[in-house]
Amino acid sequence: MTTGVRLSDFDHPAIQEKAKELTSGKSTVIDKVESIFSCVRDEIQFGFPSKWDQVKASETLQYGRGYCNTKATLFRALCKAIDIPARIHTGLIEIKIMSGIFPSFVFPFLPSSGGHSWMEIEVDGKWKPIDSYINDKPFYEGALKRLQESNKTTSFSISLSKGVSSCEFNFGEKGFVHMGAVIDDHGTWDDYSEYISSEKYIRMNRMQLMSYPILAKMSNRNIEKIRV
Repeated sequence: MTTGVRLSDFDHPAIQEKAKELTSGKSTVIDKVESIFSCVRDEIQFGFPSKWDQVKASETLQYGRGYCNTKATLFRALCKAIDIPARIHTGLIEIKIMSGIFPSFVFPFLPSSGGHSWMEIEVDGKWKPIDSYINDKPFYEGALKRLQESNKTTSFSISLSKGVSSCEFNFGEKGFVHMGAVIDDHGTWDDYSEYISSEKYIRMNRMQLMSYPILAKMSNRNIEKIRV
């Protein structure tokens, strides 16, 4: 299977304009990446668009809403637009991280794990992982409070099972958001469409695809209740 579409459409005028806007006056790679990070974290609120995974970066920018895979696609496009080396790292994540987000009745119909992605940025010749942009800060703070009150380590789009969590700009020194729930490594890709075309990608069945728009709406309502 091949999508035939580059999802990180860095040459789209809206992406080009946004990348230049975000990095204007920034002299170092770190300063530029941090500005892109802040945009992807907070200007793109955590949530689910009406399409699953095959969402272009320019579409996510327009929607103002995204989750791990679509935010990574946007992050990579913004970096690519200004020639910052960046790639998408994929793997499997425990679905239970979406408990409190997805309605409880859907979990018996879902696999125990699903596709996930985060970013890697090349800084001083080394690839550094980052995922703390996935949850926008108001949602993250509300979700962390609920997670702590639940006495669980993984729920509400946060995992503490492998250490502390953070939504701040960092390459793991302060903590990640989802890494604690990642259970398999599927490698790195220049574009998420390449991962979708691979045998490693877990595709929704027909019923799941038909049900997804309803699931997205219900999940987004739950997210709004959590966001502070």
